Amino acid sequence: MYRTTALAAALMATTSFAASAETLRWARAGDSLTLDPHAQNEGPTSALAHQIMEPLVMRDMTGAMVPALATEWAPSESDPNVWVFVLREGVTFHDGAAFDSEDVKFSLERAMTEDSDYKELLASVVEVRAPESHRIEIVTNGPNPIMPNNLTNMFMMDKGWAEANNAVKVQDYEGGEDTHAAKNANGTGPYRLVSREPDVKTVLTINENYWGKEEFPLQVTEIVYTPIQNAATRIAALLSGEVDFIQDVPVQDLERVAAADGLDLRTAPQNRVIFFGMNMGDADLENDNVDGKNPLSDVRVRRAMSMAINRDAIKQVVMRGQSQPAGMISPPFVNGWNEEMDSSSRTDVEGARALMSEAGYADGFSIQLDCPNDRYINDEGICQAAVGMLAQIGITVNLDAKPKAQHFPLINNYETDFYMLGWGVPTYDSEYIFNFLVHTKGEKYGSWNGTRFSNPELDEKIEALASETDLEMRNAMINEIWQVVQDEALYIPIHHQVLNWGMASNLDTIVAPDDTAKFKYFTLN
Repeated sequence: MYRTTALAAALMATTSFAASAETLRWARAGDSLTLDPHAQNEGPTSALAHQIMEPLVMRDMTGAMVPALATEWAPSESDPNVWVFVLREGVTFHDGAAFDSEDVKFSLERAMTEDSDYKELLASVVEVRAPESHRIEIVTNGPNPIMPNNLTNMFMMDKGWAEANNAVKVQDYEGGEDTHAAKNANGTGPYRLVSREPDVKTVLTINENYWGKEEFPLQVTEIVYTPIQNAATRIAALLSGEVDFIQDVPVQDLERVAAADGLDLRTAPQNRVIFFGMNMGDADLENDNVDGKNPLSDVRVRRAMSMAINRDAIKQVVMRGQSQPAGMISPPFVNGWNEEMDSSSRTDVEGARALMSEAGYADGFSIQLDCPNDRYINDEGICQAAVGMLAQIGITVNLDAKPKAQHFPLINNYETDFYMLGWGVPTYDSEYIFNFLVHTKGEKYGSWNGTRFSNPELDEKIEALASETDLEMRNAMINEIWQVVQDEALYIPIHHQVLNWGMASNLDTIVAPDDTAKFKYFTLN
């Protein structure tokens, strides 16, 4: 529900909002990590960015691809290695600068650089051309059948603004760099930034010059975004009316929200899987008690760890029924998902103990598990459950849970041996998973592959997906790659998340499978 409070009145008094402005007070467990649109490929970060900035093509609240800053796109009739995008005319950035093809060329080339967390999506791109003011050509290394799918979270920046504010280079988030683009934004989106206090509050207001004001409801005219990490505090804020909308209703409070007057609970499967990653590549581990070797390098140990996890117990006890046990690190939404693989996980403690003994670890070992505590639904609770389950096969797990802002750099910087990660797939295609999580970590690929797994032959197959236009052949290649991932037990899949959005009853929206609330679509009853 949109409620006028003293805080809202104060904010409105200092701005040029119309008297009928509708304020949406939005909360979730964690904040956006940065406003730099290419620095962190992370759900809440891109969710905030979608309010301020825009890609060429986007997904609507149903998950369907729709035009954004591009109105048309198709492979070139003269060259199958080129995708042509016709840009929307009459679009301006929040500071009034005109949007054109030079901004797109700049943004895509920026997103291809080393510090960008989106470079894997553009790994097949060899050149970006801007032959006309509202036409862009993306040249790829061979025909790329899914290039538009790779662009739905690829946000466009104003080249002139970036140059004027020393923001041409992508923020090195993992290196702890702070930049102008990390705390400021100048987009073409439906809302413009009013103020930002990281981890405290971000205020957005309607973009009165938005190109889409005749196409979208735009009934929300002000957004006050407040991260509230503590689950009890977050739910109390919703129940009391301090906030109108939360994307992560704690599973223990689902019935309270559903039964509360003036509130609605809306649930849907999410395009996201939760899993554990393991450092299988280093000769020795930093955070274990085994000297001179790496127990995780033995596939029998990795399989034993997976067999020790009781996913049904996690679903019933930790998640209160709100999850779908997983056997592969692909959500069912994704091309390449395999029902047989996804149902392959089984709990077998005795069999796991036998594998541990066979691998030479009958007495087990100790290791640290790094876990976020403000990113996924019950993330720390899942990790705590895993600690007890792995103890049954002799593995003593020391749990270190911390906010995602400190957790994610551990993975990117190779500073964790055993960790939790969740993965959504905005392209709805397995290539996205392989590029980030399976391919050898390097200049263009593998930025989230904390396992240290490297298989040059598999890398070639992964890279070949980008230019395979025979879709039947391509799907066969995807299945072959998945078979290696499964056989090597690269990751320990836990479950597919279920989304639970809590909101005021007069707020009308559907639950987006990517967990990205695009407020320009929201309406008031």
